[in-house]
Amino acid sequence: MKRVYQFKNLSVYPSCTHLVTQKDVSEGYEFSLALHTNENPNSILKNRESLQKQFPQMQFIVANQTHSDHIKIVTHNHEQGWRDSSTAINDCDALITNQPNIMLTILTADCVPILLFDPKKNIISAIHAGWNGTKKNIVFKTVNKMKEQFGVDPKDIIAGVAPSIGRCCYEVGKEVAQHFFEDASSFTKVGDKYMLDLPHINQQQLLKAGVLAKNIELSHICTACEVKNYFSYRKEQGCSGRFMSMIGLTVG
Repeated sequence: MKRVYQFKNLSVYPSCTHLVTQKDVSEGYEFSLALHTNENPNSILKNRESLQKQFPQMQFIVANQTHSDHIKIVTHNHEQGWRDSSTAINDCDALITNQPNIMLTILTADCVPILLFDPKKNIISAIHAGWNGTKKNIVFKTVNKMKEQFGVDPKDIIAGVAPSIGRCCYEVGKEVAQHFFEDASSFTKVGDKYMLDLPHINQQQLLKAGVLAKNIELSHICTACEVKNYFSYRKEQGCSGRFMSMIGLTVG
């Protein structure tokens, strides 16, 4: 398998498969996996096929991410958005399923990917949280949806906050930072700018939703600092590459 990032806490469970892809300069556009960014689709599809070969039993699910707080429960075991972006789940930034052999995916290049797993109920979720989705409390709402729809106890959820842009590099203006002023620990003010900590804010949302601190693992990897391994829209000044965070159930 190519170089990937994995969480220690999620890796404990054999019924849960997860990984976060990394760049690979030997592949088309450094192993970008995004079909929506106007790269050569044949190159991206070749990358996806290479990845899928590692999980032949899995049906991959891709959403058309829109920085919303829209959550979709995936109920059918069939591929969506993998070979053709027109079949992706529309206008959605969080996916939940209890179905085996489905791989939920998130594409990012600085935004925060969050992977959730309840080992007692065998429920998984993949969440995309940029600043706008974070403002809309998408992580908090997703945990609540897991609770409402599947009876998940948040205390049982194992969470991984994947590589994303860190406080060290995410400079924003007041128009963005003001949405997070209620938590002074979520930013550092530098002159008239703010260094925003999206991984921390999403961690706080998980805690607020009832997830235990000991069950939350942060990668502590900044995509802008580690641009050799991860795509960074900020660092690469509008790059069209995306890496993929994914989670699937292998039970059943």
